[in-house]
Amino acid sequence: MSQEKGCSGLKLEPYQVVIKPLVTEKSAHLAERDNVYAFKVHSQANKHEIRAAVESLWNVKVTKVRTQNRKGKPRRTKTGYTHTRNWKKAIVELHEDDKISFF
Repeated sequence: MSQEKGCSGLKLEPYQVVIKPLVTEKSAHLAERDNVYAFKVHSQANKHEIRAAVESLWNVKVTKVRTQNRKGKPRRTKTGYTHTRNWKKAIVELHEDDKISFF
């Protein structure tokens, strides 16, 4: 039983890899200026899976994928302190001819 190098072992569908687009002022500015989009993605997805998911869901050509593992923020509750979940962010650069419209 051989596994490919860099494979997480978990087979995810494209709609499971990309959880939601991150629509903020900063990401809107980057999309307008540099054709770069930000997404919240599955924490076990790698760059190759993210590239394939974005290309298949929006029919675009991806040139670069960057990922960030984001730490959860501390939160105060009635009984003490806790923190939100850790999550993964993907910043995807598209080919200059392609665009994604979220609205």
